[in-house]
Amino acid sequence: MRMVAVLAVAALLGVSACGSGGDDEPPGPGTVEVFTWWAEGGEKAGLDALVARFAADCPGQRFENGAVAGGAGVNAKQELTRRIARRDPPDTFQAHAGAELTDYIDAGQVQDLTAYYDAWGLRAAFPAGLVDDLTVHGKIYSVPANIHRANVVWTNPAVLARAGLAATPPKDLRAFLGDLAKLRAAGVEAPLALGRDWTQLMLLEAVLISDLGAGGFAGLFTGETAWTGAPVTRAVGDFARLLSFGNADRDSLDWPQAERLLIDGKAGYQLMGDWEAADLAAKGLAGYGWFTFPGNGGTFQWLADAFTMATGTLNLTGTECWLKTVGSAAGQRDFNAAKGSIPARTDVPSTGFSPYQQSAMADWKSATQVPSCAHGSACSQPWQNAINAALTAYATRRDTRALQADLALAADQFIRR
Repeated sequence: MRMVAVLAVAALLGVSACGSGGDDEPPGPGTVEVFTWWAEGGEKAGLDALVARFAADCPGQRFENGAVAGGAGVNAKQELTRRIARRDPPDTFQAHAGAELTDYIDAGQVQDLTAYYDAWGLRAAFPAGLVDDLTVHGKIYSVPANIHRANVVWTNPAVLARAGLAATPPKDLRAFLGDLAKLRAAGVEAPLALGRDWTQLMLLEAVLISDLGAGGFAGLFTGETAWTGAPVTRAVGDFARLLSFGNADRDSLDWPQAERLLIDGKAGYQLMGDWEAADLAAKGLAGYGWFTFPGNGGTFQWLADAFTMATGTLNLTGTECWLKTVGSAAGQRDFNAAKGSIPARTDVPSTGFSPYQQSAMADWKSATQVPSCAHGSACSQPWQNAINAALTAYATRRDTRALQADLALAADQFIRR
């Protein structure tokens, strides 16, 4: 049984987990259980490509799929919590890179991977800002497989054309609000397709970047920017105005259901991460458009799917080889070309990637990078939950002052920890 075997290898982990991580000796035979929420679509295609690379790079090791589908990772996180509680962790599990890992780290449930970053040359391959955001308490606990961009607006060009809107993106938030008003005047009931709490948090974050700038936004999660300040008051008001152009049933929809409004011509815009590109093409809207959220300028709001080494892994050698494959140039190329995201590494050529991916890869190298709370790179899971609860309360009260107060209370609670 896995639980019994954990105890048998526990004494070895303290030594081997901090070893060279780059030994040339071939991995021993074994099975590596990889726990993800990638069960369908482009995510499953990306995982399959990464598994194929793992098989080539790690002879003698067998991949065991521990995927748990549904809920944009919510179901998987719940199951992972149960497994860790009963001391039956997978060898490695998917998580959003950055602050979301804080609770796992504080509980001693994941191992320090800092030595591997040095052994595998990952510090040079990843942007310095990303490495800084991945560092918690001076150590690194995950290897990102990709980068997604959160602050992207997707469009149905046919809907915009029927309303007489120009093909060029709105230059700022005021212009965007004006275009939404024009769409409604043209008979589009819900110009902006919206979904449930976490998707609304993505929209709020994009508005905060527009109204506070990249530095001011990042400071919200470090204590350097006050949630009680006038710029946040302005952003919350702008957020409320954007919500007024959305669909009335938004709180009952996840992002694919909201996306259907865009595909069916019932909405002109949707703010969503760039996993939407492959999904729109797969669902028949091959001629979609996109632009960075108005007012975000040269800001790249990132999130990353990353892999950890669980405390209690049964196959240390195989898990090391999986993580090395995840961070390698070949692994990142194969995975991201299939999934629709982009490599976290900046040394992977853009040849063979889609036009959107090539554009995002160029921006990743040149734009100002800021993390996303909605996807765990800027804030812990409990903090994210508190913000989502504030947004749910706003859906009922429609009180912007109360929303800002709830956001400030959440920040005060978690920044002080």
